[in-house]
Amino acid sequence: MTGLAVAAIQMRSGMDAAANIDTLRDLVAEAAGRGARYVQTPEMTGCLVRDRASLMAGLRTADDDPVVAAAAELAAAHEIYLHIGSTAVRIGDAAGASASGPVAANRAFVFGPDGRCQAVYDKIHMFDVDLDNGESWRESATYRAGEEMVTTRIDDTVFGLAICYDIRFPQLFRDQALAGASVLTAPAAFTRQTGVAHWHVLQRSRAIENGAFVISAAQGGDHEDGRETYGHSLIVDPWGRVLAEADGDEAGVVLAQIDPAESAAARRKIPNLKNSRTYRCAAPETEKTGGTMPAGTGS
Repeated sequence: MTGLAVAAIQMRSGMDAAANIDTLRDLVAEAAGRGARYVQTPEMTGCLVRDRASLMAGLRTADDDPVVAAAAELAAAHEIYLHIGSTAVRIGDAAGASASGPVAANRAFVFGPDGRCQAVYDKIHMFDVDLDNGESWRESATYRAGEEMVTTRIDDTVFGLAICYDIRFPQLFRDQALAGASVLTAPAAFTRQTGVAHWHVLQRSRAIENGAFVISAAQGGDHEDGRETYGHSLIVDPWGRVLAEADGDEAGVVLAQIDPAESAAARRKIPNLKNSRTYRCAAPETEKTGGTMPAGTGS
């Protein structure tokens, strides 16, 4: 079987970027030492800090960011493809940035075995939610949403790039699959509350819907800034089977051997990408007739 050795790194990033980079170095070395050709890290690999002022104090442009520099070095040193699931980078002119508007991007980077950056992706869907027990998030207050779907080639295989909350928007992954991606990615810092409820089913659903592998490295555990993330980094095959999963929320590396030919095989069995059709959306009956819904209907 021809295949590609892939790894998902699970982290518990804190507020100290230098400490997070040290952890990154150790875990990438472990993954590469175990034979991984492609290594993925979680969302916000470089720093997890909830306080906006503290985040801004350490924010750098991509050209000056120490995580980006370390990733380029690690990819070249180990001769691997290194996918930084995301890190926060400053956008625009720091002096002219609005104090209240978005001044950062939640950005993924993919580095090739030569250490060069071959793809970047800015998270499109902002996590603006109000959960139970008072847990609330407003990513759009800090991060500018991305506007472009991105795919990139790892050896002979096309990968689609996404980040965390993107996993809840199937159309993004469908577009990537239609563009040739047989491996989809969604590195994450999923909250523990939503992870318990939805993490596994979302990853497996995107894999099944698109006949594609899904690789999602995750943050896990109790973080310095007070957040709680779910962990359970996953590698899922095109039939929705879990090939590898991190043990709970502990830091570590999970690996699997994937064969892109399995994606083509799954799509031949259930050719929903090919069978998809466009359709009109009929107006509700009340709009057609100008009347009211019959008694006993509706909700």
